[in-house]
Amino acid sequence: MKPATDIAEFSQALASSAVASTDRAVATPSRLRDFYELTKPRMNILVVCTTAVGYSMAPHQGHWGMLVHTVLGTAMTAASPSVLNQHAEREYDALMPRTRNRPLPGGRVSPREALLWGMALGVIGVGYLGLMVNLLTAMLGLFTLASYVWIYTPMKRVSSLNTIIGAVPGAIPPMMGWTAVTGKLGPEALALFGILFLWQMPHFLAIAILYKRDYAAGGFKMLPVVDPALRMTSRMIVLYGLALVPASLAPVGVGMAGSLYLAGATLLGLAFLSYCVSCAVSKQRVDARKLFFASIIYLPALFAILMVDKA
Repeated sequence: MKPATDIAEFSQALASSAVASTDRAVATPSRLRDFYELTKPRMNILVVCTTAVGYSMAPHQGHWGMLVHTVLGTAMTAASPSVLNQHAEREYDALMPRTRNRPLPGGRVSPREALLWGMALGVIGVGYLGLMVNLLTAMLGLFTLASYVWIYTPMKRVSSLNTIIGAVPGAIPPMMGWTAVTGKLGPEALALFGILFLWQMPHFLAIAILYKRDYAAGGFKMLPVVDPALRMTSRMIVLYGLALVPASLAPVGVGMAGSLYLAGATLLGLAFLSYCVSCAVSKQRVDARKLFFASIIYLPALFAILMVDKA
């Protein structure tokens, strides 16, 4: 049971959620929706999908029912750092136009509620993976959570290297899908990790270019903020886009894929690299936006070809 003060706080916020919150008279989202939005569901979809890719690529022995447990546990574990990240950054989110109406800076969810919600998701998610999947997968989930909250989140205000650090926990979900089936790591899991790690760099650098002013207002040291002329940012986009081409072929080298994937991955990699180069040369928002959209097409297309090749 919650203390009376918490119930009163909850009731007050619930009542206020029925009032228009913007000049356009758009209704404030419901409490349930606010707690759901704290989990960053769109980001969590990527986590779930890449976990499922790792699971589907592993050698199976008729244990497809385990996929439900793996996805559910991973989704809860990944939701936890999303909530805790917003709890830690609530004051800074209030300074940025694109985030100032999030549940915490918007005042619709209290810091204490968000903290308890994030902690509960983490404990339940990691515990569920440990009980229903296996210990290795649970430990990978715990590492993802801890590194995101305790290393990546504070580093965002300290160093532009935060994007590289954040890409590590971001690339672990397909490894969790693999270990859910096999119970061990291997070159195949590392190949999937490498693809997702390198893909994140052009993807998030493009986002950082698009929202450079917002990040600067919030005091976040994203690379485009500390590199206003975008010289280093451009070089990094091309470097990681170039490295992604051979890294995307690693599944062929470790025996996960064949000629169909080899051809498809090569063509996709070169096409994606062309968007990286265009963005780096022009240094314009329009090309950063094109690179962002190219990135969200590239990854699912690559993994789709990988799974079709296996089938």
